[in-house]
Amino acid sequence: MDSLTDRLKALSSAEDFFAFFAVPFDERVVQVNRLHILKRFYQYLHKSDGLSGLGEVELFKRYRELLAQAYQDFVQSTPAREKVFKVFQDADGTQHVQLASLRDSLADRRVQRAA
Repeated sequence: MDSLTDRLKALSSAEDFFAFFAVPFDERVVQVNRLHILKRFYQYLHKSDGLSGLGEVELFKRYRELLAQAYQDFVQSTPAREKVFKVFQDADGTQHVQLASLRDSLADRRVQRAA
């Protein structure tokens, strides 16, 4: 019989994870937040203590709880508030571009087109 880890490696989409762990979900929430949910699930797994000492059944249950928790984070909040990815962590999701770098980039493109 395959281990839980081996079975997880075969999953390729957020929906696969929800189906595997039998976690009910709203497709609209997952469509918009799939990467955020899976990243948060991964973060929860790495912060969880004592997972290595659990048997397959207990480990499955704990993973299921953490996936459901990650999903709920995005049912009740938004990616911008949860700040799972670096773009949202840096400057509250706002990126700053120097005007000089835009000018230089535009000048470089003009030169490339002329050549």
